[in-house]
Amino acid sequence: MSKVKPAPPPGCTVNISDPQVQEAAVRIQASYRGHRSRKELREKGPPKILQDLKDVVLVEGSAAKLECRVSAFPDPFIVWSKDGKELKDGPKYRYVFEDPDFVALVVRDGILADLGKYTVSIKNPFGQTYGSACILVEVPAKVSKGPDNKKAKRGTTVVLKAEISGEPPPDVAWLKDGDDIEEDDRVFFDIGDTNTILTIKNAKLSDAGKYEVFVENNLGTDQSFARVDIL
Repeated sequence: MSKVKPAPPPGCTVNISDPQVQEAAVRIQASYRGHRSRKELREKGPPKILQDLKDVVLVEGSAAKLECRVSAFPDPFIVWSKDGKELKDGPKYRYVFEDPDFVALVVRDGILADLGKYTVSIKNPFGQTYGSACILVEVPAKVSKGPDNKKAKRGTTVVLKAEISGEPPPDVAWLKDGDDIEEDDRVFFDIGDTNTILTIKNAKLSDAGKYEVFVENNLGTDQSFARVDIL
């Protein structure tokens, strides 16, 4: 006597004649074919950048990260460079691979010299591609070295020099005894990339006093003082 097979539990049967079941089967097959096609392209094609690098702002003393999304198989060889010079993975520059699709560079302990154009080279046996972006560095205004105290004779020329820094470049002002100096042909100041110089020609007794150099940008201010005595 043949055994009677037990009926399957409710909900565990599929009617292949059901239009919804047939539609679902078609979608599954299409999805599989698409997955297989993408996989084959991924294996055979050269690296591609799917999400470009973007410019970032680095504040002095902090860290910045450049990252992009890539498609590459086999795993690509990654090289980062700054202004055409290769960067070695280490304490200052850290190569980061967050997952198979993202590569990143972390720049630590930011300084003004980190400003520049950064490029990533992505290479595998099928080809090579590149991406670039800039790191823009912001540095608070600072008087790196203040002017020295001066003693000068009447009629001579007095020069006060200060070393300054900041990005964006700071606004600069010179003051005497707390008041802004009004420039003329005898008393004037120049502003360079890294310094500022106050010149006092044909020094007079009235030129004696407390001089101040003041610098400012959107990240901060700084100042330094010097004493000038006219003999």
